[in-house]
Formats: sequence, structure tokens, C-alpha cells
Amino acid sequence: MTLLVVDDAEWSAVTLEVALLALPDTSVVRTGGGREAWSLIEKRPVSAIITDLHMPGMDGFELIERVRATASTASIPIIVVSADGTPETQDRVRQLGADTFFVKPYSPAAVREKLEQLLHDPPSRDSV
Repeated sequence: MTLLVVDDAEWSAVTLEVALLALPDTSVVRTGGGREAWSLIEKRPVSAIITDLHMPGMDGFELIERVRATASTASIPIIVVSADGTPETQDRVRQLGADTFFVKPYSPAAVREKLEQLLHDPPSRDSV
């Protein structure tokens, strides 16, 4: 399975990559922004997306919106990790269709556990 980590903060992306590589049969692809991530998603299948929100170019909000609005990608699990944990931001992310939200600093192990749960018991996307 291929997991996509989208974060312009190198340390955060590497930390997530290390945690996610503990999952069996997993490869991790990292990108620094939404534009690059969307380009990759259009070219090859990904099993899940872990994204930051505030990045140059296309931000995480727009990436989530595009993924959910496209039939071929709408069911991909999306986890958000962001330092912007305001209630308004969390509500917006939920409305856009992200599956879960972790506020930085977060536990990489908790992100991995939630990802495993989403991959084994995917949420229904009937409304998308």
C-alpha cells in the first residue's frame, strides 16, 4: 500500500514517514504541498493521505476538497495533522470530508493507529 504524506515541514513529514513505515507492506511518498500531492494522486493510486493544512500553493483544505470531489479518489482516507487546531478549522476540515484531525504536536503512533483503523474499517462516503 502507498501512503501519501503532504507537509512542507520536513521534520514533520519525516517523523510521520518513520511511524508509517512500521505498517507491513507499506511505502510512503512525501510531498511538500497540495499541488504536488494532487499531481501524484492523479497518476498513481494511494491508499491514504496524511496532510498538513497551511502550505504554499495549494493548501490542505483545497487538497481535501479536490480529493472528495473526484469520484476516483473520494473514498481515500484523509488524516489531517496541523498546528491550527482552532474549533473553526476543525469544523471546516470535517465539513470538507477529512476523516480525523490531529493537532501538532501529536503522537505519530496515534496517527498510525488511526490510519490502521481507517484502512481496515473505511467510513461510508455515501454523501460524496
